[in-house]
Amino acid sequence: MAQELSSAEVARYRRDGYLFPLDGFDGSEVRAINAALEQARNDARALGLEAELPQLLRSNVQYLLPCVVDVARAPPLLDRVASILGPDILLWSAEFFVKGAHTDKIVSWHQDLTYWGLGETDEEMTAWLALSDVSVESGCMRFIPGSHQQKILPHRDTFAESNLLSRGQEVAVDVDENDAVDVVLKPGQVSFHHGRIFHASGPNRSDHDRVGLVFRFLTPRVRQLVAQRDYAMLLRGIDATNNWIHVAPPAGNYEAASLRLREQVTREQSVALAAGAAQPMHAGYQAPD
Repeated sequence: MAQELSSAEVARYRRDGYLFPLDGFDGSEVRAINAALEQARNDARALGLEAELPQLLRSNVQYLLPCVVDVARAPPLLDRVASILGPDILLWSAEFFVKGAHTDKIVSWHQDLTYWGLGETDEEMTAWLALSDVSVESGCMRFIPGSHQQKILPHRDTFAESNLLSRGQEVAVDVDENDAVDVVLKPGQVSFHHGRIFHASGPNRSDHDRVGLVFRFLTPRVRQLVAQRDYAMLLRGIDATNNWIHVAPPAGNYEAASLRLREQVTREQSVALAAGAAQPMHAGYQAPD
């Protein structure tokens, strides 16, 4: 059965720039996704990719693991995305975010669209699927309601060692943390947020890793404005534009051709992601949270 958002939920997303918690996946489905993640780790070790594994899982993992595309296509997620973006949906990127237990690492206040080269578009959204308990103690995301209604604002690079963002970037305006909303999620629940929403996350003071699987969805009308070209998977509907190079889902974990493709895609996307950086950045950076 279709699982679209209600008109009230869509209106709330458009007003606030986020929507949560949405019950997406039950306990058995979460266990299956976590088991697939563990299998992906084991497969990487068997192929001699263990040293590369943290970056492989954090950037464009949809090109490497079929299970990630299966989750992105699941009706509890994609039907709700379609309620906001419409019938034609691209998957631009997917990442596993693991914030380890007892870490002081944080993510500063920022807007994602600042670094993606996609302009001021409203035809994108991020879906954040919790695969563990996500609490204030474990360093959940925090949103500033309505901040997506502003344009993309200037950001400053701090290169702070404690910051999980590769440039330590933070929005160059004062953020009143008293206005922040804590994005607390149970395993299987999902949050949606707009690419211009001010968001951040704190350290993980808990005894368990904070684990999430995150998807960036677009409509085909969105264009890459900084890098020479960009890539996406068509998950639903049609693409009547010439804005994107379409990529098929992988057939198995870490296929040789998929590894080469992912390396090419992340290298080309890094042109946009690193634009204006005061210091060199590693290829393939994707904004945490």
